[in-house]
Amino acid sequence: MAEYLHSRHIGGPSSVDPPLSQAYGYGIILGLGFAFALGMILTTHLLKRFNNEEQTSEAFNTAGRTVKSGLVASAVVSSWTWAATLLQSSGVAYQYGVSGPFWYASGATVQILLFATLAIELKKRAPSAHTFLEVIRARYGKTTHLVYLCFGLFTNILVTAMLLTGGAAVVNSLTGMHTVAACFLMPLGVVIYTMFGGIKATFLTDYVHTIIILAIILIFAMSAYASGDHLGSPGKVYDLLVQAAQTHPVDGNAEGSYLTMRSKDGIIFFIINIIGNFGTVFMDNGYYNKAIAAHPVAALPGYLMGGLSWFAIPWLCATTMGLSALALEGSSSFPTFPARMPASDVSAGLVLPYAAVALLGKSGAICTLIMIFMAVTSSLSAQLIAVSSIATYDLYFTYINPFATGRQLMVVSHSSVAVYGSVMAAFSVGLFYAGISMGWLYLWMGVMISAAVVPAALTLLWKGQNWYAATLSPPIGLVCALVAWLVTCYKLFDGDLSVSNLGSNYPMLAGNVVALFSPVILVPVFTYALGKANYDWMSMLELKSSDDSDTSSGTEEKEVAVETVVLGMSTEESTKLRKASKVAKISTTIATLGFLVVWPMPLFGSAYVFSKPFFTGWVSIGIAWLFGSCICVGLFPLWQGREGIYRVFKGLAKYLTP
Repeated sequence: MAEYLHSRHIGGPSSVDPPLSQAYGYGIILGLGFAFALGMILTTHLLKRFNNEEQTSEAFNTAGRTVKSGLVASAVVSSWTWAATLLQSSGVAYQYGVSGPFWYASGATVQILLFATLAIELKKRAPSAHTFLEVIRARYGKTTHLVYLCFGLFTNILVTAMLLTGGAAVVNSLTGMHTVAACFLMPLGVVIYTMFGGIKATFLTDYVHTIIILAIILIFAMSAYASGDHLGSPGKVYDLLVQAAQTHPVDGNAEGSYLTMRSKDGIIFFIINIIGNFGTVFMDNGYYNKAIAAHPVAALPGYLMGGLSWFAIPWLCATTMGLSALALEGSSSFPTFPARMPASDVSAGLVLPYAAVALLGKSGAICTLIMIFMAVTSSLSAQLIAVSSIATYDLYFTYINPFATGRQLMVVSHSSVAVYGSVMAAFSVGLFYAGISMGWLYLWMGVMISAAVVPAALTLLWKGQNWYAATLSPPIGLVCALVAWLVTCYKLFDGDLSVSNLGSNYPMLAGNVVALFSPVILVPVFTYALGKANYDWMSMLELKSSDDSDTSSGTEEKEVAVETVVLGMSTEESTKLRKASKVAKISTTIATLGFLVVWPMPLFGSAYVFSKPFFTGWVSIGIAWLFGSCICVGLFPLWQGREGIYRVFKGLAKYLTP
């Protein structure tokens, strides 16, 4: 098993069977995929029959704008739990020690928390929008809309590519299933249930996926820190990490230890991570979709609960699996024993599956396979809806057929889900053969998309930003970022612009920093040099929601032209949104300072190396936090939705009773 797992990623012939047969790979991908597809088709039918929920294009893309905070939080957690969340975080734990999981988690939590402010502003300023690109067009017009359309689609393409390349690498390493087959088959079931259920299906499947992922992380944590045969306690893990640091100390870490927050490469990763994730949240239409689908007063608590709940997932998962890989690397149970993991395996995201096999053997491999499948498919469904809503409302309805019927909009929504899923499967195969891994894409994403973050956020937050600043800053920032990335690599590696050199820390750091911060200079220059705007927000308020409930009744089918109506909002809801806007700005600022400054910086600045009791407390807090996440995104949504659940089961019971 060890030789097989190692050889599959360095090109050597396989000499030993993988931990699981290919039947497990095909069985889980196709079996669970179609099980979820059939489940969501049935759920959609039950909601229509017993809960009076019609599937119009408006409902397909916005879920009626009535989703409650618990389900919003669960969907945020699920959508933000990519394959990279589990795989990349474990990889940086393996490379940098305890600092890696914390920098990954904190550097990707603050974006969700800060996005809560944008979610409230979106609900307040454009209550009838379907996508954030509609808001851009309402304020700035066609040219700016097309600029942000490109950046939005870049974001969705990069995220989807990371999901499929990371997921396929894990399936391949654990089962021997061919990477190409995994790339094409993983999206299949997701495409089916997303086509049938729309964004409501993604909310419901997100909930189930989140519960399964949380349960498996707890299994891993208990195996490593409480009851496992190979480790079994924080103290045992601590002792093995001390021993690992003596054998192969970490260059740039305090005392070469894995048990310190002072890590030179760790802090570089943190900067790249936080910048790139601003792009993948603020430029991903999927997060705006969830804000749009939320009830006006549910957006803020939903995103706050989601962000705080999500933090525990990469933190505990990586602190468990990344450190377990380090602790068990010298054991015969570890797949690459007696050698260390090669860098290509770490970049491919294989630290977690290797650790799982070392901890639990075949059971660990099965748990990993299920968990990664859940992470990939739940995030993929959000990407499918994000692209579908852009294709439907920002392309077809805006530029091709402004008088489309509801049925035509549904056809476009369904078609775009299927086309995008197929195209991205093929694109991911191309990346695989080009040698582009999930880890490489994760570091590069900020270079490509983060130049649009600042002007996009200011579209909702500042009435003074003018057309020139909003339109020109993103493409100019992108060009500057690409130049910084390439030139830094050229200088550092004497002109060798290979994939591995371009993916190294310093070129990626340069590109990411320039991408995010160049608009900080460009926006004020364009705004004040060419005339500050004084936008009145009215064109956003005048955006329309589609009243497209042209449905079939009996044998008679009606084609009704789409009417447009302004989504009404009560005075009470408007007041609550204004109050929520103030609360969001204060609470998210405090939380951001806590995660980025108050908690980690004293540990980083003091170069403290964890003692055994401190490490035990660190792990205990992570486990307790994950249990809190289980309550927040597992039990709370059930409580909030108890009336609807009761209504459906009551109707079903009556239907089944003779």
